[in-house]
Order: sequence, then structure tokens, then C-alpha cells
Amino acid sequence: MTQNNLQELKEIWDQWDDEINQLFYCEYGGLPYLLDVKVDKHLFRALAQYWNLANSCFTFEKVNLVPIVE
Repeated sequence: MTQNNLQELKEIWDQWDDEINQLFYCEYGGLPYLLDVKVDKHLFRALAQYWNLANSCFTFEKVNLVPIVE
């Protein structure tokens, strides 16, 4: 598998049977659902400009916002 190849990840996921999928869910939760999320590339590029790598948050002037995955 090559880095950042979404289609290849989807194909691997589709090849797994229900038992393997369930084991993956038990270990990593709903992570595979992210394979189907449509990303707005323009929004992503805009947000990337505000990402503070040192603090792992978005910084807008003096306000820091931390993304939370639920």
C-alpha cells in the first residue's frame, strides 16, 4: 500500500469479511466511516493555514480551537 491512497484503503476494507471488520471496529472504533466522508478541499486548505503544529490546534488570532473526534 502506498501512503495516502484512499482508494486502496477502501478496496482493502471491502475485501475483509464481517469477522475481520468487527475485530477492527473493536480495536479502532468507527474509524472506517471516515473512508466515506466527502472532504471539501477548499475548506480543508483554508483551515490548514490556521493549524498550529506546535500546539496541535487551530489558532485564530489569540483564540485556540482544538478538534475533538467523538
